[in-house]
Amino acid sequence: MSKIPEMFGSMVFGDRVMRERLPKDIYKALQNTIKTGKPIASEIADVVANAMKDWAIEKGATHYTHWFQPMTGITAEKHDSFIQPAEGGTVIMNFSGKQLIKGEPDASSFPSGGLRSTFEARGYTAWDPTSYAFVKDTVLYIPTAFLSYSGQVLDKKTPLLRSMDTINKAALRILKLFGKTPDRVTASVGPEQEYFLIPRELYKKRPDLIITGRTLFGARPPKGQELDDHYFGNIKTRVREYMEDLDEELWKLGIYAKTRHNEVAPAQHELAPIYSTVNIATDHNQLTMSVMRKIAKKHDLVCLLHEKPFAGVNGSGKHNNWSISTSDGENLLEPGKDLKNNLQFMLFLAAIIKAVDEHQDLLRLSVATAGNDHRLGANEAPPAIISMFLGDEITDLLETLASGKEYRNHIGNKLSAGVDSVPLIYEDTTDRNRTSPFAFTGNKFEFRSLGSALNIACPNIMINAIVADVLNEFADRLEGAADFKKAATALIKKVYIDHRRIVFNGDNYAEEWRAEAARRGLLNLKSTPEALSYYDRKENVELFERLKIYTAEEVRARKDILLENYCKVINIEALTMCDITLKQILPAAMEFSTRLADNVAKLTALGVDAKAQKAMLENVSMLINCAYASEQKLAEAQLDVRNETDLQNEANACYASVLSAMQELRTYCDRLETLVPKELWPFPTYSDLLLYV
Repeated sequence: MSKIPEMFGSMVFGDRVMRERLPKDIYKALQNTIKTGKPIASEIADVVANAMKDWAIEKGATHYTHWFQPMTGITAEKHDSFIQPAEGGTVIMNFSGKQLIKGEPDASSFPSGGLRSTFEARGYTAWDPTSYAFVKDTVLYIPTAFLSYSGQVLDKKTPLLRSMDTINKAALRILKLFGKTPDRVTASVGPEQEYFLIPRELYKKRPDLIITGRTLFGARPPKGQELDDHYFGNIKTRVREYMEDLDEELWKLGIYAKTRHNEVAPAQHELAPIYSTVNIATDHNQLTMSVMRKIAKKHDLVCLLHEKPFAGVNGSGKHNNWSISTSDGENLLEPGKDLKNNLQFMLFLAAIIKAVDEHQDLLRLSVATAGNDHRLGANEAPPAIISMFLGDEITDLLETLASGKEYRNHIGNKLSAGVDSVPLIYEDTTDRNRTSPFAFTGNKFEFRSLGSALNIACPNIMINAIVADVLNEFADRLEGAADFKKAATALIKKVYIDHRRIVFNGDNYAEEWRAEAARRGLLNLKSTPEALSYYDRKENVELFERLKIYTAEEVRARKDILLENYCKVINIEALTMCDITLKQILPAAMEFSTRLADNVAKLTALGVDAKAQKAMLENVSMLINCAYASEQKLAEAQLDVRNETDLQNEANACYASVLSAMQELRTYCDRLETLVPKELWPFPTYSDLLLYV
């Protein structure tokens, strides 16, 4: 354990390495770029590139790659070696500032939503010096942005960086009103990552898991999560050894892996990091998911990151803990001990309340995927309805402000375990609400609706953008105020009265809340196609253009990319179900029915009563017929959908007809699984996959 400080960040070209290897003036210039976002000069890049190359080679690197995040939602990389031809047929190892700053991957083969045609292939990757380079598997990875030849944004990082600039500028305007002038305000995120681990040998026998990432078939096991014995339970040796190796690998890469534990469902676990600046947190989370899969293979396991790999048990999410802080270290979402007189906190809070209420659609669509649709709204994740939890103390203060009544501070009570040896503790002034989509948890907001496989860039772009827009609106109204404190207090009051409908501190899982939310006029966007239909609304396009995060063309492109991805995912799942049904499940069931028929014939010939066997045969035969008819129905629905020429209509049809046909087919096949003997069933069951030792 004593080696951890030396190990941490050992594979990262971070501050410590740069301080040692770069001339002082170069180091200071680079740090200025990292802290302020100002451009870096090409001559500085040459020096940095040479030092980076020498360090990477010492770490075993032979290649470098511009590591970027295209609209696939995952990362992309193209490896180039450091070698350069020299005299006498030899080579030297070279890496220039130009190579560091710019790369040229193919821009036509990634999703572009019509921004690029197949013949328009040139694209650029541009170095992001605010996110440290690192070495992994003999390759120097350089985090970059990704642009087309004509300048359109083709990735998730570039708009994230733009959104960081917008919230920085907007927050600085507000802080200036309080007499504060920090260099910069940054958004920070700590994304908690849930995942499943299953044995690799069983995974290889499940074509649905291999092709789609989730089980398309599977009857509920006799024991699931009913006993609540897995959550925070003792970690199995095999899993603990995986977690230990995972932590070590992540620490080497400078990732602040902090917490690990068993989650609610069998075979489900969680990893939580310490906060990082949002662009670094995004890079680190993408890297974390990659390393999780790699380390699992080493332990003969498979790491499943799909939002709902198993029906009937908890799915996996990613809790996005978001806050904003100054370069001076002040958390702008820290209420402080004197909440009533913390005008600055209340003003920022009011901006977030207004932003979330006015832009429920953007928050909801930022987490919309085919996989997450299986999870949102179940008793394991927040509903598709966006609301905010503020807790009793803050809500009471806002309510008294709205009503004009006197507010009384909440004081945390002493809590005693009733055992003398156990020390007294003080309760917090408010509870936590794990059912809320957007919950205040003390000095940050936890956006709980993200799916486990999601790239966290999009939801954080949305949060940064909508909050920045409201902060700018506040600044416009307050900068010329004669009495700033009075004007700010009045603004907070008005905002809360106008937008208090978004605040709900109760049980978001309850059916009563859905009815109440409808009465309040809150959106309930139940599916990905419905949510994405809001993306290019006039108000949203104007917001993104106003903040210079997306152009109108880029907004529409992103909508099309997400709709197309949704349709492709549903199509792949439907085809996989049809294939498995016809080639594996029905043959196994028919083999069992043949055995039953032979048994009935033999018993009848002997004059033995075969009533039970006949009933079982009739049941199995009925299910075989129903499963076959459902497979044909699904195949027809899938073909009908593919004839749609409009992406929105195709996605709507996928949700309305294909998914229902898939569920119908699954119902019959899962009932067959409960009847067909284990030795005949073609793949491992949920009990095999989830309850391994």
